Amino acid sequence: MSLREENEEGRDLKKPFLHTGSWYRLSNNSRYSGLLGSAHALRDSSISVFACVLIVALGPIQFGFTAGYTSPTQSAIVNDLGLSVSEFSLFGSLSNVGAMVGAIASGQIAEYIGRKGSLMIASIPNIIGWLFISFAKDTSFLYMGRLLEGFGVGIISYTVPVYIAEISPQNLRGRLVSVNQLSVTIGIMLAYLLGIFVEWRILAVLGVLPCTLLIPALFFIPESPRWLAKMGMTNEFETSLQVLRGFDTDISIEVNEIKRSLAPTNKSTTIRFAELGHRRYWLPLMIGIGLLILQQLSGINGVLFYSSTIFQIAGISSSDVATFGVGAVQVLATCVTLWLADRAGRRLLLIVSSSAMTFSLLVVAISFYVKDYTPEDSSLSRILSLLSVVGVVAMVIAFSLGLGAIPWIIMSEILPINIKGLAGSVATLANWLFSWLVTLTANMLLHWSSGGTFTLYTVICALTVWFVAKWVPETKGKTLEEIQLFFR
Repeated sequence: MSLREENEEGRDLKKPFLHTGSWYRLSNNSRYSGLLGSAHALRDSSISVFACVLIVALGPIQFGFTAGYTSPTQSAIVNDLGLSVSEFSLFGSLSNVGAMVGAIASGQIAEYIGRKGSLMIASIPNIIGWLFISFAKDTSFLYMGRLLEGFGVGIISYTVPVYIAEISPQNLRGRLVSVNQLSVTIGIMLAYLLGIFVEWRILAVLGVLPCTLLIPALFFIPESPRWLAKMGMTNEFETSLQVLRGFDTDISIEVNEIKRSLAPTNKSTTIRFAELGHRRYWLPLMIGIGLLILQQLSGINGVLFYSSTIFQIAGISSSDVATFGVGAVQVLATCVTLWLADRAGRRLLLIVSSSAMTFSLLVVAISFYVKDYTPEDSSLSRILSLLSVVGVVAMVIAFSLGLGAIPWIIMSEILPINIKGLAGSVATLANWLFSWLVTLTANMLLHWSSGGTFTLYTVICALTVWFVAKWVPETKGKTLEEIQLFFR
């Protein structure tokens, strides 16, 4: 029985929310049309994959803008709306609460209506949320807007890396999925930069732009071929894969590999939570969820959300400019990860990244401890301030080189296709739950003891080194189907 015949019964229940588009069919049928020259370029090369990645990258740019928004706007929002430190900390952390709800729904939404449809759904609450914040007169609109933003970001954070992993050829998958984290850092940097020049309400209006551009762009890219194959849409699956690999490329081997990997899967059955407890899923679930939890417990979001506060505590007068510098450095470091992901390998990058973060955080913790007992106007105090800034920047660079992008790459690679929706939701939920805990407590912990806060983050990064060395396998250069075979 063919893949399509096996799934005819469930096909009407699970259709792409957005049609895969007709532009590539036109290009295939109009080979000599001068009006479709750009489509010919897509037909004859793998440019199509890069175009798809650049379009969906608007989602994580929105993600990053949401994460970076609180740093340059804290003092202005507190003064304009009369918020306390704890109220603003709640505002900052509510995006993570919304993201937890979005994460719970993300896997099932992506499974039922496709990866593109879930990105469309995620864009709408993001736009509404930014408008709520821009017109806020009190905490009610401020908090509601932040929750709506978070809901959309929670869906985006799962769907984008999964979509990119499913459309990418194996030799490019690492660097292309790393574009997800690069886009997050670009969004953070843009929030930091624009926050220097515009007031917080205008900055919120500018936050609408990424998703506003994403919505129409989604109509011009193909759906994930692996999702289409899982749903039994054989013709659409092969067409989508042909577009992504180029119309002159022989895709028969890849088509057969994908079909063979899906053969034992019951596509019309909904995976229930209890099924995740099967022994064969334990290791990929532990690795995927563990890495995403440790990523957040490293304290990166506490540093990025409240970097201006950290630099003020360190005694840096131009804290907003220093914060933008951190954002720019993070973008550059993540660009290096794009180059290294498919060369050095995921496991090595994680170990190097976590080790470097441990050392950097230890330097920051010691600097803050010593600074508490040093006169503010002394030369030693100025040296310690500079050392703490260098440590924070080094920590951000180290994070960007591995722990930022690689956990999402590995999560999108190791989860079996038949449980990816539910398991991916659980992994993303865990990530956002611990992100919420970190962002909720970071501002208050920094006011309690900056040295103690960074000591805690140091211990967690050291634990991450051990976890990666013991449990995380190398997935570089393997197809998704080969990775699944390894875990079986």
